[in-house]
Amino acid sequence: MSRRYLMCRPTYFAVDYTINPWMDPSTPVDAELAIRQWTELADIYRDLGHTVELIEPLPGLPDMVFAANGATVIDGTVLGAQFKYPERAAEGPAYLEWFARAGFATHQAKFVNEGEGDLLLTERFLLAGTGFRTDPGAHGEAQELFGRPVIGLQLVDPSFYHLDTALCVLGGPAEVAYLPEAFSAGSRRVLARLFPDAITVDEPDARVFGLNAVSDGQRVVLPVQAVGLMSELERRGYRPIGVDMSELRKAGGGPKCCTLEVRV
Repeated sequence: MSRRYLMCRPTYFAVDYTINPWMDPSTPVDAELAIRQWTELADIYRDLGHTVELIEPLPGLPDMVFAANGATVIDGTVLGAQFKYPERAAEGPAYLEWFARAGFATHQAKFVNEGEGDLLLTERFLLAGTGFRTDPGAHGEAQELFGRPVIGLQLVDPSFYHLDTALCVLGGPAEVAYLPEAFSAGSRRVLARLFPDAITVDEPDARVFGLNAVSDGQRVVLPVQAVGLMSELERRGYRPIGVDMSELRKAGGGPKCCTLEVRV
């Protein structure tokens, strides 16, 4: 169950622009609280026996804390991110450079993709979201690079602009949890067919970013406010671990957004 994660301290965290419905620059942001919440998350991972590595935050990139968007890493191969919005464009090269220095095989993206925001690995498939950020061409690019079958999923609710806000890969008996309303009718049928034992989540839990969770197959770290999902996870045999990420949610992020899994 031990995992390796890359994280970025929210030293420069702020909400200075709007690129998703959660971001409102007029809402005050407590940067110190964001750092404390992020630190608690990193400490939880370490207490669970996971390895946490750090990338240096860069000034002028307030969203760099959302490390999951920085790349996709499978079998030691890294597909870099290419961000849709110019406000985040410099994050892609920064993350790719970190992996290159660490000795990974790195590949620059040809199409817009926002890392594990829209590319989530299950035991059998690479689930790939599109609709708001990631270009559908990135799905084929990922399949060719990683040699994993890619399942494209259409997101339809702008509040759930990345796949990792609408679906969590759990492993274990349920495999995934997701919010059906966040997906097109066809994608809902695909998910029901692929994951008949999945946990389907109600919108109140999804809107506190309950699905923006990190699972090692047994322990699931998720926002403490997602009480219904926590109860269902426990009923299904998982161990939910609540963490408060409410300050980072002001920029549209949660535990998973802050966590890039490094698979070697």
